[in-house]
Amino acid sequence: MLDFIYYPVSFILWCWHWVFGHVFGESSAISWALGIVFLVFTLRALMFKPMVNQVRSMKKMQEFAPEIKKLQKKYANDKQKLAQEMQKLQSQHGVNPLGGCLPMLLQIPVFIGLFHVLREFKPGKTENYFFDEQGVSSYIDANLLGARLSNWITQPVAELNVNGFEVSRGSIIAVAVPLMIAASALTHLTARHSVGRQNPDAATPQTAIMNKLTLYIFPLGVLVGGFFFPIGLIVYWLSNNSWTLWQQRFVYKKIDAEEAAAKEAAIAKRNAAAPKPGQKPKPGQKPQAGQKPQAQSKPSSPIGGEQAEPTGGATARDASNGSSDTQIPGLISDRSRSKKSGRKNR
Repeated sequence: MLDFIYYPVSFILWCWHWVFGHVFGESSAISWALGIVFLVFTLRALMFKPMVNQVRSMKKMQEFAPEIKKLQKKYANDKQKLAQEMQKLQSQHGVNPLGGCLPMLLQIPVFIGLFHVLREFKPGKTENYFFDEQGVSSYIDANLLGARLSNWITQPVAELNVNGFEVSRGSIIAVAVPLMIAASALTHLTARHSVGRQNPDAATPQTAIMNKLTLYIFPLGVLVGGFFFPIGLIVYWLSNNSWTLWQQRFVYKKIDAEEAAAKEAAIAKRNAAAPKPGQKPKPGQKPQAGQKPQAQSKPSSPIGGEQAEPTGGATARDASNGSSDTQIPGLISDRSRSKKSGRKNR
């Protein structure tokens, strides 16, 4: 039914096992373990760009989270209108909500496919998708510190002793439990790093619930699931979480560097467009921060271009010439008129 998933997964695993089988031996557990690890690396490398788009989409959504809160408060009783406004807001900011889920959705069929392929490595089978009978026997005989990659902790006792290869449950526990703990710890560290990058202003009750799930429930699920997963699948989980943590740090660091460079370029462009000290700003241009506006020149006298002398200057010259009366311009003619009119009245 899902052969379109099983065949590609088994083919990539077959290719990497063929490569490492020439180095460590075809039936070596190291060859099979490295084949599983590089199967993960191959698939995650193909999904690298969607993962980067996911991080950018999440970052954009955090930037306009306050607007989302306003819409949720405004249309609290109208879910249909809220959905329309949310879609409109996301399209304005160029955010695709499905793009953030794409990497996770792509990992689900890979996990299911690998789980099925590894479980199909059973004694007596002549083929397992791209693997022939020799490949099946090689996987079954691979010895990893006394356990097989197809063993799991809760495996029935009757299945532990097949093909004359004696396997104790203690050996399986000794190999599986450290891998389970490491995979669970990496799941927690990845979630912790992601939560630490979130914007506190964008926090919602739903976000708080999801953070608790990713921080504690998911790592616990990996730890508990290890009792029922084959060791080969735990190796997949460990390598997948290791890649996720590295990729997350690498992508976030790259995006931070891009934002810092864009900010510096914007500042340099603004400084280049700003007037130099002492230069008159262009019409409509604001003065640069820390720069005082240029002082306006004093108006010049209409005669000869010289500055007009204040009125008090004339009074001071009259006082120095020995004049007893303080002459005020504009009142001299009035006094002379009053004297002439007084003489006529007499």
